[in-house]
Amino acid sequence: MSGGTGKRAVRTAGAPRPAGAYAQGVVAGGLLFTAGFGPQDPVTGEVPAGVGAQTAQVLRNVGAVLAEEGLSLRDVVKVTTHLQHLKRDFAAYDAAYREFFDEPCPVRTTVGSDLMGILVEIDVVAVRPGPPTPG
Repeated sequence: MSGGTGKRAVRTAGAPRPAGAYAQGVVAGGLLFTAGFGPQDPVTGEVPAGVGAQTAQVLRNVGAVLAEEGLSLRDVVKVTTHLQHLKRDFAAYDAAYREFFDEPCPVRTTVGSDLMGILVEIDVVAVRPGPPTPG
């Protein structure tokens, strides 16, 4: 339901389905906002071991939502990352993250969070080229 706000939900089978009352992504005001994704494989539900492999899967999940709108990680301007073990895992997370982004990298906030059985969760904001899409 758009409620007249000009927002539209984005759905794809290429990313894990929402486990609650939220959308995989929302387009509004020329931007695409994604949900916070964990490292679950959208087909098998499997979670890889280690923060590096989990980061890669999370970014593939995020990328699937972006691709549904014709976007890619190159269009991302803001990344928010939650790490279960911030001090322990930051270096391995950052190394995996760097494989997915080119300069200029998006701005990023990385925080420690109490995650439910995973090591990393990421959400992004991407800019859609051209005029904003009507809701």
